[in-house]
Amino acid sequence: MQKQDQNQSHNAALIVAGGSGVRAGIQQGRPKQYCPVGGQAVLWRTVCAFLDHPQVHRVLVVVRAGDEILYEEAVAGLASAKLMRPVPGGATRQLSVAAGLEALEPLSPNAVLIHDAARPFVPADCIAGTIAALEFFDGAIAAAPVTDTLKRGENGRCAGTVSREGLWRAQTPQTFHYRKIADAHRAAAQAARTDFTDDASIAEWAGLSVALVENASENMKITTAGDLAMADLIASGGRAQLADVRCGTGFDVHAFDEGDHVALCGVEIPHSHGFKAHSDGDAGLHALTDALLGTIGAGDIGDHFPPSDPQWRGADSAIFLAHAVKLVRERGGRVTNADVTLICERPKIGPHREAMRARMAELLGIERERVSVKATTSEGLGFTGRREGIAALATATVVFGG
Repeated sequence: MQKQDQNQSHNAALIVAGGSGVRAGIQQGRPKQYCPVGGQAVLWRTVCAFLDHPQVHRVLVVVRAGDEILYEEAVAGLASAKLMRPVPGGATRQLSVAAGLEALEPLSPNAVLIHDAARPFVPADCIAGTIAALEFFDGAIAAAPVTDTLKRGENGRCAGTVSREGLWRAQTPQTFHYRKIADAHRAAAQAARTDFTDDASIAEWAGLSVALVENASENMKITTAGDLAMADLIASGGRAQLADVRCGTGFDVHAFDEGDHVALCGVEIPHSHGFKAHSDGDAGLHALTDALLGTIGAGDIGDHFPPSDPQWRGADSAIFLAHAVKLVRERGGRVTNADVTLICERPKIGPHREAMRARMAELLGIERERVSVKATTSEGLGFTGRREGIAALATATVVFGG
Protein backbone atom coordinates (compact mmCIF):
# COMPACT_ATOMS: atom_id res chain seq x y z
CA MET A 1 0.00 0.00 0.00
CA GLN A 2 1.43 3.37 -0.99
CA LYS A 3 2.13 5.70 1.91
CA GLN A 4 -0.20 8.71 2.00
CA ASP A 5 0.58 12.21 3.30
CA GLN A 6 -0.64 12.57 6.84
CA ASN A 7 -0.25 15.66 8.99
CA GLN A 8 -1.65 14.85 12.42
CA SER A 9 -1.51 18.44 13.66
CA HIS A 10 -5.25 19.00 13.50
CA ASN A 11 -7.79 16.24 14.05
CA ALA A 12 -11.45 16.59 14.98
CA ALA A 13 -13.79 14.14 16.69
CA LEU A 14 -17.41 14.10 15.55
CA ILE A 15 -19.67 12.56 18.22
CA VAL A 16 -23.05 11.43 16.88
CA ALA A 17 -25.70 11.89 19.60
CA GLY A 18 -28.76 12.61 17.49
CA GLY A 19 -30.76 9.45 18.15
CA SER A 20 -33.81 9.06 20.39
CA GLY A 21 -32.29 6.10 22.28
CA VAL A 22 -35.73 4.91 23.39
CA ARG A 23 -34.90 1.24 23.91
CA ALA A 24 -32.17 1.85 26.45
CA GLY A 25 -33.40 5.06 28.03
CA ILE A 26 -37.16 4.45 28.27
CA GLN A 27 -37.01 3.66 32.00
CA GLN A 28 -35.27 6.94 32.69
CA GLY A 29 -37.42 8.97 30.33
CA ARG A 30 -34.54 10.29 28.23
CA PRO A 31 -32.33 9.19 25.33
CA LYS A 32 -29.62 6.71 26.33
CA GLN A 33 -26.77 9.12 25.66
CA TYR A 34 -28.02 11.34 28.48
CA CYS A 35 -28.60 8.53 31.00
CA PRO A 36 -26.07 8.20 33.83
CA VAL A 37 -23.60 5.33 34.09
CA GLY A 38 -21.33 5.29 37.11
CA GLY A 39 -22.67 8.68 38.16
CA GLN A 40 -21.97 10.49 34.87
CA ALA A 41 -23.96 10.78 31.66
CA VAL A 42 -23.00 8.40 28.84
CA LEU A 43 -22.30 11.39 26.59
CA TRP A 44 -20.05 13.00 29.23
CA ARG A 45 -17.87 9.89 29.31
CA THR A 46 -17.75 9.65 25.51
CA VAL A 47 -16.82 13.30 25.05
CA CYS A 48 -14.15 13.07 27.76
CA ALA A 49 -12.46 10.16 25.96
CA PHE A 50 -11.74 12.47 23.02
CA LEU A 51 -11.14 15.69 24.96
CA ASP A 52 -8.45 13.88 26.95
CA HIS A 53 -6.72 12.43 23.88
CA PRO A 54 -3.60 14.35 22.81
CA GLN A 55 -4.17 13.62 19.11
CA VAL A 56 -7.67 15.11 19.08
CA HIS A 57 -7.83 18.89 18.86
CA ARG A 58 -11.54 19.64 18.41
CA VAL A 59 -14.65 17.80 19.56
CA LEU A 60 -18.07 18.45 18.00
CA VAL A 61 -21.30 16.79 19.13
CA VAL A 62 -24.32 16.43 16.85
CA VAL A 63 -27.54 16.44 18.89
CA ARG A 64 -31.20 15.91 18.15
CA ALA A 65 -33.15 19.15 17.83
CA GLY A 66 -34.90 19.75 21.14
CA ASP A 67 -32.24 17.97 23.22
CA GLU A 68 -30.11 21.06 23.78
CA ILE A 69 -30.96 21.29 27.49
CA LEU A 70 -30.16 17.61 27.99
CA TYR A 71 -26.86 18.17 26.20
CA GLU A 72 -25.92 21.10 28.42
CA GLU A 73 -26.76 19.08 31.53
CA ALA A 74 -24.69 16.14 30.29
CA VAL A 75 -21.51 18.13 29.55
CA ALA A 76 -21.79 20.52 32.49
CA GLY A 77 -18.35 21.18 33.92
CA LEU A 78 -16.40 20.30 30.77
CA ALA A 79 -14.66 23.62 30.34
CA SER A 80 -12.37 22.78 27.44
CA ALA A 81 -11.38 24.93 24.49
CA LYS A 82 -11.50 21.76 22.41
CA LEU A 83 -15.28 21.37 22.83
CA MET A 84 -17.25 23.17 20.14
CA ARG A 85 -20.88 24.26 20.35
CA PRO A 86 -23.18 21.38 19.34
CA VAL A 87 -25.04 21.34 16.03
CA PRO A 88 -28.47 19.82 15.28
CA GLY A 89 -28.56 16.56 13.40
CA GLY A 90 -30.96 15.02 10.90
CA ALA A 91 -33.59 12.31 10.84
CA THR A 92 -31.00 9.55 10.26
CA ARG A 93 -27.47 8.87 11.42
CA GLN A 94 -26.20 9.49 7.90
CA LEU A 95 -27.83 12.93 7.82
CA SER A 96 -26.51 13.75 11.30
CA VAL A 97 -22.95 12.88 10.31
CA ALA A 98 -23.31 14.96 7.15
CA ALA A 99 -24.47 17.93 9.25
CA GLY A 100 -21.48 17.52 11.52
CA LEU A 101 -19.06 17.31 8.61
CA GLU A 102 -20.47 20.50 7.13
CA ALA A 103 -20.11 22.24 10.51
CA LEU A 104 -16.41 21.25 10.56
CA GLU A 105 -15.81 22.67 7.07
CA PRO A 106 -14.51 26.07 8.30
CA LEU A 107 -11.87 24.25 10.38
CA SER A 108 -10.84 21.97 7.51
CA PRO A 109 -9.34 19.38 9.85
CA ASN A 110 -6.87 16.87 8.52
CA ALA A 111 -8.67 13.88 10.01
CA VAL A 112 -12.14 13.38 11.44
CA LEU A 113 -12.98 10.63 13.94
CA ILE A 114 -16.69 9.76 13.71
CA HIS A 115 -17.88 8.10 16.89
CA ASP A 116 -21.18 6.92 18.38
CA ALA A 117 -22.16 8.76 21.57
CA ALA A 118 -23.41 5.43 22.92
CA ARG A 119 -19.86 3.98 23.05
CA PRO A 120 -18.54 5.62 26.23
CA PHE A 121 -15.64 3.24 26.88
CA VAL A 122 -13.55 3.73 23.74
CA PRO A 123 -9.89 3.26 24.76
CA ALA A 124 -7.19 5.79 23.95
CA ASP A 125 -5.08 3.27 22.02
CA CYS A 126 -8.06 2.50 19.78
CA ILE A 127 -8.39 6.19 18.93
CA ALA A 128 -4.67 6.44 18.25
CA GLY A 129 -4.73 3.27 16.14
CA THR A 130 -7.34 4.56 13.71
CA ILE A 131 -5.44 7.84 13.33
CA ALA A 132 -2.16 6.03 12.68
CA ALA A 133 -3.75 3.91 9.94
CA LEU A 134 -4.43 7.05 7.89
CA GLU A 135 -0.74 7.08 7.00
CA PHE A 136 -1.51 4.34 4.47
CA PHE A 137 -5.32 4.33 4.05
CA ASP A 138 -8.11 6.76 3.29
CA GLY A 139 -9.93 5.63 6.42
CA ALA A 140 -9.80 3.19 9.30
CA ILE A 141 -12.40 1.71 11.62
CA ALA A 142 -12.18 0.10 15.02
CA ALA A 143 -13.39 -3.49 14.69
CA ALA A 144 -13.43 -6.83 16.46
CA PRO A 145 -13.25 -10.24 14.79
CA VAL A 146 -16.41 -12.33 15.02
CA THR A 147 -15.84 -15.14 17.53
CA ASP A 148 -19.34 -16.57 17.88
CA THR A 149 -20.68 -19.28 15.61
CA LEU A 150 -23.10 -17.71 13.14
CA LYS A 151 -26.41 -19.29 12.15
CA ARG A 152 -28.72 -18.46 9.29
CA GLY A 153 -32.35 -18.55 10.37
CA GLU A 154 -35.57 -19.27 8.51
CA ASN A 155 -38.99 -19.15 10.18
CA GLY A 156 -37.42 -19.28 13.61
CA ARG A 157 -35.30 -22.35 12.90
CA CYS A 158 -31.62 -22.91 12.12
CA ALA A 159 -31.20 -23.16 8.36
CA GLY A 160 -27.45 -23.48 8.28
CA THR A 161 -24.13 -22.37 9.71
CA VAL A 162 -22.41 -19.31 8.25
CA SER A 163 -18.64 -19.24 8.13
CA ARG A 164 -17.19 -16.54 10.34
CA GLU A 165 -13.90 -16.59 8.43
CA GLY A 166 -12.91 -13.01 7.64
CA LEU A 167 -15.93 -11.47 9.41
CA TRP A 168 -15.54 -8.46 11.70
CA ARG A 169 -17.87 -6.46 13.90
CA ALA A 170 -17.61 -2.80 12.93
CA GLN A 171 -17.27 -0.31 15.77
CA THR A 172 -16.38 3.36 16.10
CA PRO A 173 -14.41 5.53 15.87
CA GLN A 174 -14.39 5.43 12.11
CA THR A 175 -11.59 7.77 11.14
CA PHE A 176 -10.97 9.33 7.73
CA HIS A 177 -9.12 12.05 5.94
CA TYR A 178 -11.67 14.81 6.42
CA ARG A 179 -11.88 16.00 2.84
CA LYS A 180 -12.33 12.49 1.44
CA ILE A 181 -15.17 11.44 3.73
CA ALA A 182 -16.89 14.83 3.43
CA ASP A 183 -16.83 14.50 -0.37
CA ALA A 184 -18.11 10.91 -0.11
CA HIS A 185 -21.05 12.02 2.03
CA ARG A 186 -21.90 14.79 -0.42
CA ALA A 187 -21.73 12.33 -3.31
CA ALA A 188 -24.05 9.94 -1.48
CA ALA A 189 -26.53 12.76 -0.89
CA GLN A 190 -26.44 13.77 -4.56
CA ALA A 191 -27.04 10.14 -5.54
CA ALA A 192 -30.00 9.99 -3.13
CA ARG A 193 -28.34 7.09 -1.30
CA THR A 194 -29.74 6.97 2.22
CA ASP A 195 -29.30 3.27 3.04
CA PHE A 196 -25.78 3.30 4.47
CA THR A 197 -25.52 1.95 8.02
CA ASP A 198 -22.11 3.43 8.83
CA ASP A 199 -19.51 5.78 7.40
CA ALA A 200 -17.24 2.97 6.26
CA SER A 201 -20.06 1.80 3.99
CA ILE A 202 -20.15 5.23 2.34
CA ALA A 203 -16.38 5.25 2.03
CA GLU A 204 -16.39 1.80 0.41
CA TRP A 205 -19.13 2.91 -2.00
CA ALA A 206 -17.04 5.96 -2.91
CA GLY A 207 -14.00 3.78 -3.63
CA LEU A 208 -11.96 4.75 -0.58
CA SER A 209 -9.60 2.33 1.11
CA VAL A 210 -10.61 1.52 4.69
CA ALA A 211 -8.40 -0.32 7.18
CA LEU A 212 -9.59 -2.59 9.99
CA VAL A 213 -7.96 -1.70 13.31
CA GLU A 214 -8.46 -4.56 15.72
CA ASN A 215 -9.78 -3.44 19.08
CA ALA A 216 -9.68 -6.07 21.80
CA SER A 217 -10.70 -3.68 24.59
CA GLU A 218 -14.25 -3.14 25.79
CA ASN A 219 -15.90 -0.73 23.37
CA MET A 220 -19.53 -1.71 23.84
CA LYS A 221 -22.38 0.14 22.22
CA ILE A 222 -25.31 0.81 24.53
CA THR A 223 -28.50 -0.24 22.74
CA THR A 224 -30.86 -1.79 25.30
CA ALA A 225 -31.77 -1.17 28.93
CA GLY A 226 -29.68 -4.24 29.77
CA ASP A 227 -26.67 -2.66 28.05
CA LEU A 228 -27.21 0.48 30.11
CA ALA A 229 -27.19 -1.55 33.32
CA MET A 230 -24.02 -3.35 32.21
CA ALA A 231 -22.37 -0.03 31.36
CA ASP A 232 -23.24 1.23 34.82
CA LEU A 233 -21.47 -1.78 36.34
CA ILE A 234 -18.40 -1.23 34.13
CA ALA A 235 -18.24 2.48 34.95
CA SER A 236 -18.64 1.69 38.65
CA GLY A 237 -15.74 -0.75 38.64
CA GLY A 238 -18.04 -3.75 38.88
CA ARG A 239 -20.00 -2.30 41.78
CA ALA A 240 -23.60 -1.30 41.26
CA GLN A 241 -24.16 2.42 41.66
CA LEU A 242 -26.96 3.06 44.11
CA ALA A 243 -29.03 6.01 43.04
CA ASP A 244 -29.53 8.84 45.51
CA VAL A 245 -33.31 8.72 45.92
CA ARG A 246 -34.87 11.48 48.00
CA CYS A 247 -38.45 11.94 49.12
CA GLY A 248 -39.91 15.30 50.15
CA THR A 249 -43.26 16.14 51.71
CA GLY A 250 -45.40 19.25 51.74
CA PHE A 251 -48.56 20.47 53.45
CA ASP A 252 -50.73 23.52 52.80
CA VAL A 253 -54.15 24.89 53.76
CA HIS A 254 -56.29 27.73 52.47
CA ALA A 255 -59.51 29.11 53.80
CA PHE A 256 -62.47 29.85 51.57
CA ASP A 257 -63.41 33.43 50.79
CA GLU A 258 -65.68 35.25 48.39
CA GLY A 259 -65.37 34.13 44.79
CA ASP A 260 -66.72 31.82 42.12
CA HIS A 261 -63.82 29.41 41.54
CA VAL A 262 -60.78 27.80 43.13
CA ALA A 263 -57.41 26.75 41.66
CA LEU A 264 -56.37 23.23 42.57
CA CYS A 265 -53.39 21.32 41.15
CA GLY A 266 -53.14 23.77 38.28
CA VAL A 267 -56.81 23.54 37.26
CA GLU A 268 -59.46 26.23 37.69
CA ILE A 269 -62.64 24.72 39.17
CA PRO A 270 -66.02 26.53 39.44
CA HIS A 271 -67.10 26.76 43.09
CA SER A 272 -69.34 28.72 45.42
CA HIS A 273 -66.27 30.32 47.01
CA GLY A 274 -62.75 31.39 46.18
CA PHE A 275 -59.62 31.14 48.30
CA LYS A 276 -58.35 33.60 50.86
CA ALA A 277 -54.76 33.78 49.72
CA HIS A 278 -52.02 36.09 48.57
CA SER A 279 -51.49 34.17 45.32
CA ASP A 280 -54.16 32.10 43.57
CA GLY A 281 -54.26 29.87 46.68
CA ASP A 282 -53.60 26.58 44.88
CA ALA A 283 -53.02 24.39 47.95
CA GLY A 284 -52.14 21.36 45.81
CA LEU A 285 -49.33 23.09 43.92
CA HIS A 286 -48.14 24.85 47.08
CA ALA A 287 -47.79 21.53 48.91
CA LEU A 288 -46.02 19.94 45.94
CA THR A 289 -43.66 22.91 45.64
CA ASP A 290 -42.67 22.47 49.29
CA ALA A 291 -42.19 18.73 48.74
CA LEU A 292 -39.74 19.36 45.88
CA LEU A 293 -37.87 22.03 47.84
CA GLY A 294 -37.57 19.51 50.64
CA THR A 295 -35.60 17.10 48.45
CA ILE A 296 -32.80 19.65 48.08
CA GLY A 297 -33.03 21.29 51.51
CA ALA A 298 -34.07 24.60 49.97
CA GLY A 299 -36.52 25.81 52.61
CA ASP A 300 -40.17 26.32 51.81
CA ILE A 301 -42.31 28.25 49.39
CA GLY A 302 -42.44 31.31 51.66
CA ASP A 303 -38.65 31.64 51.53
CA HIS A 304 -38.73 31.93 47.75
CA PHE A 305 -42.02 33.76 47.28
CA PRO A 306 -42.72 35.83 50.45
CA PRO A 307 -46.44 36.60 50.91
CA SER A 308 -45.38 40.12 51.90
CA ASP A 309 -44.07 40.74 48.37
CA PRO A 310 -46.83 42.42 46.31
CA GLN A 311 -45.52 41.00 43.01
CA TRP A 312 -46.96 37.59 43.93
CA ARG A 313 -50.47 38.88 44.63
CA GLY A 314 -52.87 36.72 42.64
CA ALA A 315 -49.94 34.90 40.98
CA ASP A 316 -50.43 31.59 39.19
CA SER A 317 -48.94 28.94 41.49
CA ALA A 318 -47.52 27.17 38.45
CA ILE A 319 -44.74 29.78 38.69
CA PHE A 320 -43.81 28.49 42.14
CA LEU A 321 -43.75 24.84 41.08
CA ALA A 322 -41.73 25.58 37.94
CA HIS A 323 -39.17 27.38 40.10
CA ALA A 324 -38.83 24.38 42.41
CA VAL A 325 -38.42 22.02 39.44
CA LYS A 326 -35.68 24.28 38.04
CA LEU A 327 -33.79 24.26 41.35
CA VAL A 328 -34.00 20.47 41.56
CA ARG A 329 -32.64 20.06 38.02
CA GLU A 330 -29.81 22.53 38.64
CA ARG A 331 -28.69 20.33 41.52
CA GLY A 332 -28.68 17.25 39.31
CA GLY A 333 -32.05 15.86 40.36
CA ARG A 334 -34.73 14.22 38.25
CA VAL A 335 -38.37 14.22 39.40
CA THR A 336 -39.77 10.70 39.11
CA ASN A 337 -43.05 10.78 41.03
CA ALA A 338 -45.57 13.19 42.57
CA ASP A 339 -48.49 12.28 44.82
CA VAL A 340 -51.01 14.87 46.02
CA THR A 341 -53.91 14.29 48.40
CA LEU A 342 -56.63 16.94 48.65
CA ILE A 343 -58.76 17.05 51.82
CA CYS A 344 -62.12 18.75 51.39
CA GLU A 345 -65.88 18.26 51.36
CA ARG A 346 -66.37 20.44 48.30
CA PRO A 347 -65.69 20.90 45.43
CA LYS A 348 -65.74 17.37 44.08
CA ILE A 349 -62.28 16.41 42.83
CA GLY A 350 -63.12 13.31 40.78
CA PRO A 351 -64.40 15.11 37.65
CA HIS A 352 -61.17 17.15 37.48
CA ARG A 353 -58.62 14.54 38.53
CA GLU A 354 -57.24 13.70 35.05
CA ALA A 355 -56.91 17.36 34.09
CA MET A 356 -54.98 17.94 37.32
CA ARG A 357 -52.64 15.02 36.64
CA ALA A 358 -52.00 16.20 33.10
CA ARG A 359 -51.24 19.76 34.19
CA MET A 360 -48.86 18.71 36.97
CA ALA A 361 -47.11 16.22 34.69
CA GLU A 362 -46.56 19.05 32.22
CA LEU A 363 -45.11 21.32 34.91
CA LEU A 364 -42.88 18.58 36.30
CA GLY A 365 -41.73 17.34 32.89
CA ILE A 366 -42.69 13.71 33.58
CA GLU A 367 -45.25 11.21 32.30
CA ARG A 368 -48.81 11.48 33.62
CA GLU A 369 -48.52 7.91 34.92
CA ARG A 370 -46.00 9.24 37.45
CA VAL A 371 -48.46 11.75 38.91
CA SER A 372 -51.23 10.86 41.36
CA VAL A 373 -54.09 12.98 42.67
CA LYS A 374 -56.27 11.63 45.44
CA ALA A 375 -59.11 13.18 47.41
CA THR A 376 -60.65 12.47 50.78
CA THR A 377 -62.89 14.14 53.35
CA SER A 378 -62.35 14.59 57.06
CA GLU A 379 -65.71 12.96 57.86
CA GLY A 380 -67.24 16.29 58.85
CA LEU A 381 -64.53 17.03 61.40
CA GLY A 382 -62.42 20.16 61.65
CA PHE A 383 -62.31 23.18 59.37
CA THR A 384 -62.41 21.05 56.19
CA GLY A 385 -65.41 19.16 57.56
CA ARG A 386 -67.16 22.46 58.21
CA ARG A 387 -66.35 23.45 54.59
CA GLU A 388 -64.29 26.41 55.69
CA GLY A 389 -61.32 25.56 53.50
CA ILE A 390 -59.10 22.95 51.86
CA ALA A 391 -55.94 21.12 52.94
CA ALA A 392 -53.39 19.40 50.72
CA LEU A 393 -50.65 16.86 51.35
CA ALA A 394 -47.93 16.15 48.79
CA THR A 395 -45.03 13.77 48.35
CA ALA A 396 -42.36 14.10 45.67
CA THR A 397 -39.63 11.62 44.72
CA VAL A 398 -36.42 12.86 43.11
CA VAL A 399 -33.47 10.78 41.91
CA PHE A 400 -29.94 12.19 41.91
CA GLY A 401 -27.17 10.49 39.95
CA GLY A 402 -29.09 7.27 39.24
